[in-house]
Amino acid sequence: MWGFRRGRAPFLYNLIDSGAIMTLTLTSAQRRELRARAHVLHPVVIVGDGGLTATVLQEIDRGLDSHELIKVRVFSDTHETRGALLQEMCDTLSAAPVQHIGKILIIYRPRTDAPAAAKKQVRKRKLPRRTKRSYQS
Repeated sequence: MWGFRRGRAPFLYNLIDSGAIMTLTLTSAQRRELRARAHVLHPVVIVGDGGLTATVLQEIDRGLDSHELIKVRVFSDTHETRGALLQEMCDTLSAAPVQHIGKILIIYRPRTDAPAAAKKQVRKRKLPRRTKRSYQS
C-alpha cells in the first residue's frame, strides 16, 4: 500500500502476516521520517504502575486512530520491561515501533480511512467590489 504524508514523497509500508496478528514493518528511511515528525509531539498516553491494561490499550488505539503517530510515556525502571511493553503494544494493535528512548516510546499505525480535514471543500472566491470609478467609464 502506498500512502502520501504531508506533501512528502510516498513511502511503502509492509504488512507481514504472522498467523492472526498483522505486524507492520518500516524501513530505516521511513523510521527516520517518522522520528522527525514525532519530535514535536507530547506523550498522549502514560502507562503507570498498573502496566498495560485493556483501558490503556484502548486509549493507545484511540490515539493511533486519530493521530497515526503517538508518543507513550512508560513509568518502568528497567529497559527490558519497556521494550517488552512496546512489543506487546505493537503486536496487539497492529502497529510499528518507531523509537524507544528512555521512558518514551513512539508508535506508528497508518490510518485506514482518509482524514476528515483532507475532504474539506474549497470555497469560491468572491468577486472584488466595484468602485465608483468602475461605473464612470
